[in-house]
Amino acid sequence: MSNPTLSLRPAATVASRSEQDAVWSKINWRVVPVILVAYIMAFLDRINVGYAKLTMQQGLHFSDAVYGLGAGIFFFTYLIFEVPSNLWLEKIGARLSFLRIMVLWGLTSAATAWVTSPTQFYLVRLLLGVFEAGFFPGIILYLTYWYPSARRGRVRGLFLFGMPITGVIGGPLSGWILKSFDGVGGWHGWQWVFVLEGVPTALIGVIVYLLLTDKPEQAKWLDEREKAVVTQVMEADRGGDPQPHHHGKLKAALADPKTWLLAFIYFTCACAVYTLTFWLPTMVKALGVADVSSVGWYTAIPFAFGALGILLMSRSSDHFKERRWHVASTLIIGSLALYATTFTAGAFVPSMILLCIAAFFIFSCALFWSIPPTYLSREAAATGIAVISSIGILGGFASPTLIGSIKTATGSMSAGLLAMTVVICIGGLTVLLAVPKAALRVGATPVDPVH
Repeated sequence: MSNPTLSLRPAATVASRSEQDAVWSKINWRVVPVILVAYIMAFLDRINVGYAKLTMQQGLHFSDAVYGLGAGIFFFTYLIFEVPSNLWLEKIGARLSFLRIMVLWGLTSAATAWVTSPTQFYLVRLLLGVFEAGFFPGIILYLTYWYPSARRGRVRGLFLFGMPITGVIGGPLSGWILKSFDGVGGWHGWQWVFVLEGVPTALIGVIVYLLLTDKPEQAKWLDEREKAVVTQVMEADRGGDPQPHHHGKLKAALADPKTWLLAFIYFTCACAVYTLTFWLPTMVKALGVADVSSVGWYTAIPFAFGALGILLMSRSSDHFKERRWHVASTLIIGSLALYATTFTAGAFVPSMILLCIAAFFIFSCALFWSIPPTYLSREAAATGIAVISSIGILGGFASPTLIGSIKTATGSMSAGLLAMTVVICIGGLTVLLAVPKAALRVGATPVDPVH
């Protein structure tokens, strides 16, 4: 008779702040490193085409327009399969979803090594979009199972820290592979880039499956009291609302003007991120850096500033419990700094400084993902996040395609960068003018009233 009493006691005791911090520190160490490594591999398989371009383009006689379309066309099938993938995650669980996604996209990325024509390039990139669809919004949704709203900004910052860290690691790695493996086995260096960075993704997908747990109540590494604390805090964060069911909410999400508003803002975020990541190696090479290995090392510098930006801006946002001005500033300042490089073309040091400033703010726009889970109703969160991601990610198609076409036609990136800067700045202003401050809940976790 004593066991039921004991099992109920933890839920009846309000957890102190220090106890909550201890529980989420434990969760952080088990969850964040796994999804961070997974996202690093995801982003590496997106941006390595920018490094492969340095020699692939000449070897296959691809124009900048072909490269830009191939880099961006990935996002069309990504859009189509994003929502179904996110809904499927809720049915089969995060572990199985991430396993399926990572294995298939890793093998498809590796298959890029065998393309010989623009059509084959486009086909592989389309398939990559099919298989990777659902991973990013799936992670965002997954974090809502584990963290209350007041803790998500910093955690998302740590997770999205993977974007610039990928550049810090992936730039030198891709440059080294391009140079050192060129000619090995009769292959070009760019072919080895896709194989050596794609196959490990599939293997890491298996590791993610083994290490992750779908939800806190299933975690064997949390004891009963720790699970009770998580349940208590998460229920308080929902305001007592029951856990929602998201199936069949697609029409409601599409009918909600907030979904489209956030999708446009994310579109401008994607334009900023993929303008920088897809074209950074080309921009650095244009500064007079001829050696492909050196290009990789120099691109790591702006990416390092991007990593610093994510950490500092996410901490600042959580500290001040403010999202709108933080997100808006990242878009406006970052895009203006990137466009300013057109006025320092050929001047290495000023251009690198501007690229570092641009990366610091542009990568910090990942903080945008702190807005949808609180601005949207909890009932619409899963489908809404997927819709926003799938529509907004078309910025990843628009920016490389537009810039590539303009660069092929004019021989310069200036006009394309100007067009992107205008769009991105409009996105920043939209955050301030159209998203009401009162609508953004930056919740506080419950604490012991004595304290």
